[in-house]
Amino acid sequence: MLRDITIGQYFPGKSVIHRLDPRFKIIITGIFIAMLFAADGFIGLAVSCAFILMTYLLSNIPIKLMVKSLKPIIPVILFTSVLNLFFIDGVSVFSFWVINITDEGLITTAFMIIRIIALISGSSLLTYTTSPIILTDAIERLLSPLNKVKFPVHELAMMMTIALRFIPTLIEETDKIMSAQKARGADMDSGGLLKRAAALVPILIPLFVSAFRRAEELALAMECRCYQGGEGRTRLKTLKSSGADYSAMAVALLFLAAVFVINAVTG
Repeated sequence: MLRDITIGQYFPGKSVIHRLDPRFKIIITGIFIAMLFAADGFIGLAVSCAFILMTYLLSNIPIKLMVKSLKPIIPVILFTSVLNLFFIDGVSVFSFWVINITDEGLITTAFMIIRIIALISGSSLLTYTTSPIILTDAIERLLSPLNKVKFPVHELAMMMTIALRFIPTLIEETDKIMSAQKARGADMDSGGLLKRAAALVPILIPLFVSAFRRAEELALAMECRCYQGGEGRTRLKTLKSSGADYSAMAVALLFLAAVFVINAVTG
């Protein structure tokens, strides 16, 4: 399961999506999220799913990778499904003892599952096609107007990128610790919920120690390289927008407008 978590990973490529300005990719991701939550019905949701499918095809990111990245959120999907399936009023389609499934519950459950899957898939595409360093520069440039009110824009962008960068590292570290504990005879796959939770203690303690050690090593490395923050800092690659960036944002806005039109027609 841990190996299936791909959040924060970057997959190098030369596709159209990879070459887009990261600032526009962040804005387009925001438009896509607004598109998802603006959809009132399945038709609007289908338009949003068509947009994310199109971007995956253009990015040359394998669809099987998207499916693989969804495995860790299966518990969230199941929990959301149970809440919507059993606790929404409507016309009963199945009833047994205290269980009562309604037509509205089935519709809402299907709608929410599709929305969650599309949200995770679409948001993940940003990190799949953008390196952490370039993503830091893009976030900093987008938030640069806040520098006028003394907001620590560079520090915020750096923290966000470091957090994304170390997600795969910590997942790999967790996998190594679990393998080491199992080799010593630890049983983590059997027993009730409390027993499994107690079995996580031998994993969490060394994981926290490792995380603090890595943080200290990173801070020491930055100090040795005379890191002073964003002031006076130069960049290896200067961000430049092109016609393709504006075209991509225009397409995203057209999809968003289509969702609003569908809502108005069907609502």
